[in-house]
Amino acid sequence: QVQLVESGGGLVQPGGSLRLSCAASGFTFVNYVMNWYRQTPGKERELVATITSTGGTTNYADSVKGRFTISRDNAKKMVYLQMESVKPEDTAVYYCNARNYYYSYWGQGTQVTVSS
Repeated sequence: QVQLVESGGGLVQPGGSLRLSCAASGFTFVNYVMNWYRQTPGKERELVATITSTGGTTNYADSVKGRFTISRDNAKKMVYLQMESVKPEDTAVYYCNARNYYYSYWGQGTQVTVSS
């Protein structure tokens, strides 16, 4: 059974930090590109960050470049999103996604709220 379980969301003040985690199971993790997306009500899901299967290449949306860092631990089947200098516009539900040529899997999402 494929599972992606996000954790680490919550309420954080502007300028603060938060680390999201995603635990994967039920598929060959090392064969998948891992992504973090986010979505706010009434808007399309937005790709935030991507990391290749070996972790050698990462890409970020312009809106988070220099503030967010995606990483993965293939031995633990985990992917992380370190969020620094967060802004109110980072408020969203954050989703973990695993993708290869054939399949795409999603987690249930974790809410991040940036507010004072």
